[in-house]
Amino acid sequence: MGVDDGLYERITAYEGRPAATGGQGRDPVNEPMIRHWCEAMGDTSPAYPAVAPPTMLQAWTMAGLSGPRRTGAYIELLELLDEAGFTSIVATDCEQEYLRPLRPGDRIGFDAVIESVSPRKTTKLGSGHFVTTRMDITADGEPAGTHRFRVLKYAPAQRNRPKPSEDAAERAPAARRPRPVINRDNAGFWDGVARRELLIQRCTACATLRFPWLPGCNACGSPGWDTVRASGSGTVHTYVVMHHPPFPAFDPPYAVALVELAEGVRMISNITGVPYDKVRIGMPVELAFLAADEELTLPVFRGSEG
Repeated sequence: MGVDDGLYERITAYEGRPAATGGQGRDPVNEPMIRHWCEAMGDTSPAYPAVAPPTMLQAWTMAGLSGPRRTGAYIELLELLDEAGFTSIVATDCEQEYLRPLRPGDRIGFDAVIESVSPRKTTKLGSGHFVTTRMDITADGEPAGTHRFRVLKYAPAQRNRPKPSEDAAERAPAARRPRPVINRDNAGFWDGVARRELLIQRCTACATLRFPWLPGCNACGSPGWDTVRASGSGTVHTYVVMHHPPFPAFDPPYAVALVELAEGVRMISNITGVPYDKVRIGMPVELAFLAADEELTLPVFRGSEG
């Protein structure tokens, strides 16, 4: 694919054009959705469901799997990028600004605009353009928040694969798993994993357990904490099977689950010991530790078909 000197001018002409106008939330803000969200996220704040968690902002605008697809300028822009060879798409990040709490009964409205289209960028996935949309959200006609959503529309990079060789010295080294981000807030967790212990934070003020690790208690706000060692028993609360996209060091398909530990907190991890298509909600699992390479140990959970 050659570089089209005129493409950037054509795609930036879409900046400022509407991606959605006069949109309406399918349902008013309501307590059942708030409870489901809080249960899935493990958020036990007493503030809910009298108000909605701020991070639910986008949830009230979603059309659902059977809802209408985007049309107009946004689709035209994506089709133009398709024609230029940028046929793949991946969501990269979002930004939210909260202007007022959302309460049960609020009717949600929204308008969206194509805010920006970046110059051509080169990433590990391939080269392409970042497209940012901004959604302005209202509640009963009052400004409630802003949601910016960014995607990369790209042409997949061509990877040169070495020809098979019987000479082990000529073989490329095996891909390594991504390294976890370790900081001052979670270093104690990873220190425990290195000792093959799964540690859960416990608030020293109210004894609430929390996972993942946080700098303060989400129940009472106290910064004081210690740890308890998880027993290792748990059940599959929910799961997905990853088929695509492929990542180095992972061999799809494989199961990724939200595991509820016996102590009551939940964590995301791989399920091992059973085929991916045998994983089920409610399946008992036991903690195990995977030596991914000489430097990295990861907590995983082993299931049993029995």
